[in-house]
Amino acid sequence: MTDLWRRLPDRWRRYDVTVRDLPLALLLVVGSLLPALHGYGTRVGDLPNRPFDALAVAAVALECLPLALRRRWPAVCLALVCLGFAVDQLRGYHAFAGTALPIALLSAGLHLDRHRHATAIALSVAYVPLAVALDRAGAPERPVGFVTFYLALAVAWGIGAWLRSTRAAEAERRRHVAETSRAAERTRIARELHDVVTHHVTAMVVQAEAARYLTAVPERLDQTLTAVTDTGRRAITDLRHLLDLLNPDHGTEPVSPSVGELHALVDQTRRAGQPVEFTEEGGPRETVGSAQAAAYRVVQEALTNALKYAHGSRTVVHVQHGAREITVEVSTDAPGSPAGSPGGSGRGLRGLRERVGVLGGEFSAGGRPDGGFVVRARIPGGNPG
Repeated sequence: MTDLWRRLPDRWRRYDVTVRDLPLALLLVVGSLLPALHGYGTRVGDLPNRPFDALAVAAVALECLPLALRRRWPAVCLALVCLGFAVDQLRGYHAFAGTALPIALLSAGLHLDRHRHATAIALSVAYVPLAVALDRAGAPERPVGFVTFYLALAVAWGIGAWLRSTRAAEAERRRHVAETSRAAERTRIARELHDVVTHHVTAMVVQAEAARYLTAVPERLDQTLTAVTDTGRRAITDLRHLLDLLNPDHGTEPVSPSVGELHALVDQTRRAGQPVEFTEEGGPRETVGSAQAAAYRVVQEALTNALKYAHGSRTVVHVQHGAREITVEVSTDAPGSPAGSPGGSGRGLRGLRERVGVLGGEFSAGGRPDGGFVVRARIPGGNPG
């Protein structure tokens, strides 16, 4: 029974908007036809009350029932309600149904999309003959009373217009947030693609280049070509993980690289011909996935640069898992030269700086006094406790 009550709001929202607006219209009809409420409705001009007759019932229906259309066809609703209200006031019924007029005005101010200003002007102009007709019918109301009632109706319209502008501003804010989120996600995916493709392709280029000089040594040639194949397969796997991010129908969560995969990354770089010394203090924790992924990318980009610009030079990788942060340092004994290498735009290092900065860490990359090159990163989110 509890689940049924919880599902009722969702079921109600699935109905057409006309069906959802109909109960209010019927409620006003019923209230207007109750004898106890006769003569207690809105009074403009203060004409004497007249007993209900068939025309009174028609006026009540004309005032109330169009409220079912107040969101689907707000202009039609407002026109019919105004017509019924004019009959109600000129005949002196003063039915409770007069409450429908401010509701229709508020709904029109909120939901009317086209000809809003023209509609407001037309209603204002139409109010003048109504006031004149009431005055000629003997209404004792003074001009200030008619003006006051007009201002009250204008307030109802203004409230609807204010709600409309508020909703439009909120929709614009949400659209802006969604666009910003999409742009950030595209930037993140582009950065991941750069890291994955650059590292693997650089390793494959270096390995293929080395294979040219190993034709006389079949055993080493076979090892080098096997390393190229393994690197290509790893690149395809990583790219598939990234493509999963772009597929909204994919049912599994893409896997992000972590510090725990550094050993495989170092081994791959060694097979490409780069002498790498790897040391690690502490151990990675699953609770710091973002920090682990960032640390992995720092090492990956640094090793890629070493392959490009300092191929064959000694490279040292040191990763330390602290109580509150992960520190990474990758250094090479020679800066190398981009000449004859696959080349680089510096986008990888800029991306790393942004990635580490988003996590509140620090990143630096530059030459050493002895002529080498070092990349350092401090990433908050190490082993807690």
